[in-house]
Amino acid sequence: MDKFVEMQTFAAVVDAGSFVKAANALAMSKAAVSRYVGDLETRLGVRLLQRTTRRLSLTEEGHVFHARCKDLLAEIDEAEAEITSRTDDPSGLVRVNAPVTFGILHLAPLWGEFRLLHPRVTLDITLSDRIVDLVDEGYDLAIRIATLPSSTLISRRLSKARMALCASPRYLEQHGTPRHPAELAHHAVIAYSYWSTKDEWHFDGPQGKVSVRTQPCIHTNSGDTCRAAALAHQGVVMQPTFLVGEDLEAGRLVELMPEFRAIELAIYAVYPTRKHLSPKVRVLIDFLADCFAQPRFAW
Repeated sequence: MDKFVEMQTFAAVVDAGSFVKAANALAMSKAAVSRYVGDLETRLGVRLLQRTTRRLSLTEEGHVFHARCKDLLAEIDEAEAEITSRTDDPSGLVRVNAPVTFGILHLAPLWGEFRLLHPRVTLDITLSDRIVDLVDEGYDLAIRIATLPSSTLISRRLSKARMALCASPRYLEQHGTPRHPAELAHHAVIAYSYWSTKDEWHFDGPQGKVSVRTQPCIHTNSGDTCRAAALAHQGVVMQPTFLVGEDLEAGRLVELMPEFRAIELAIYAVYPTRKHLSPKVRVLIDFLADCFAQPRFAW
């Protein structure tokens, strides 16, 4: 028990920046906080903090130990929250943000299923392709489709999102079928504005990585608009199969150069912190993970 209190106290001192502020946060005396940190340093045989009359600073060993303490304390909080979520009846409001197209096509049909399981949970769903700030804007959870989630957030991978390069049969009849990514520089391209690489598209091919600078005839921040333009024979698009999969199966669109793999995306549930994750948010994340593990979501 003392080891836990020592670690908790040390982390609080570092996070607060002073023994006095840490004492207030922990409802301890300053003397008790100093004693726990001193006992910890004695037991480890190293100095963790450099103390002066004006400031505290971490030693090299202190930096390493503080990071480990934070991870261990977070895991303890997560374990306690998991047990709480199993014993409490989840209730209350959960604010969720999700991309527009994905939210309409694949999340909207799930909300009713979730509410049947957890009728005391109220959902506030906002659809936006803009990357919202979960903390500043008050969201409990966001669904993000990305190469990697933000390192400042906690994430759980729900599914993968395969990207497909495609065009309509009529467009290909009129303009020819590209056989190599370099040929895309001479084709009409409908570009999604939120790609991090903008108009430069990257592929992994049989001989390695390939990049091409495209010349889009349309830029849009909407995947639906990209799809509609491709179906209207306007050019080549690169969109996830959860959006264009049915068009490919029906032959309305044709996949191009499948041997050249585009960027790898995944679908994540992201949330601000593991600490004190409420039962209502935890059961929603677990529900979505269970849903997207089903074969119907194997895009």
